[in-house]
Amino acid sequence: MSIAKYIKVIGRGKDGARPVNREEAADLMGQVIDGKVSDLEVGGFCIAMRIKGETELENAGFLDALDQRLTKVKSTCPVVVIPTYNGARKLPALTPLLAVLLAREGAKHGFAVLLHGTMSDDTRISSLDILQAFQGMKGSEDLMFIDQRNVPINQGQMAFVATETLSLGLKKLLDVRRTIGLRNPAHSIVKLMNPVDASQPACVITSYTHPEYLHSMTETFKYMGTTAMLMRGTEGEPVADARRTPEMNVFKNGATTCVQEAQGGSLALLPDLPTDISATSTARYMEAVLQGTKPVPEPIATQVKHIVELMLQNKM
Repeated sequence: MSIAKYIKVIGRGKDGARPVNREEAADLMGQVIDGKVSDLEVGGFCIAMRIKGETELENAGFLDALDQRLTKVKSTCPVVVIPTYNGARKLPALTPLLAVLLAREGAKHGFAVLLHGTMSDDTRISSLDILQAFQGMKGSEDLMFIDQRNVPINQGQMAFVATETLSLGLKKLLDVRRTIGLRNPAHSIVKLMNPVDASQPACVITSYTHPEYLHSMTETFKYMGTTAMLMRGTEGEPVADARRTPEMNVFKNGATTCVQEAQGGSLALLPDLPTDISATSTARYMEAVLQGTKPVPEPIATQVKHIVELMLQNKM
């Protein structure tokens, strides 16, 4: 098989390239994920799409292909899904803190939390690093790591699943970045996808890094009718910046609503964050927040509130 006919359409440069339709995108991505095309074709596909950018129909097709190939996570209740692929570079990575705070709310309101991810940059501290350091600390009792056994997650639990457990082909496509140095459609898909078994509803909490992805992700969620929250990422992670509350938008049934305006003006007080962003230091900070010896950063508390409201309003 070959994806050359698709590369011919998408690879004509910024002005000459045309998008493929949803069905063609599904076929293209399916061949790539299944490993049925050459490395040269995969590289051509990645570079062409990096120049052209993804449309909502292409994203939908890519998600269709992936949905047929994922090893889905089972759950006994609705799930908050959090993709975590960027990690920490300058600030402590607080996506795990967001997840454990949500799991605590989930125990009361009937939902679980699922993080999925892998790292494409070995110089950053990942959520997995932090969660592994957090094991055994107070507040980690309901943390679980999902492997090929695909054990169901339950109300109040926080689980992490590696991307390669969901789809080895997807992980390999993400890893192409290590070779060519550029992101590719896999980096968009993982922030849009729902890896939970269809027997339970899910809400995707995600983020964008650059304005062009705000547009493509917004249009994809509206087109797909996804229940989701989207905001500007903190170093690419889908957690509110602990220093300043970002704008937050939620999606349901093709409609979008701004539930939180961006915080303006000068900051009167900076939050008490760890200066050491190592996994162990961040895990200890999480433990302190959960034990009440340090406050929950206000922007993250606000994000938790809006996510819980979304879950309850949708009667998920």
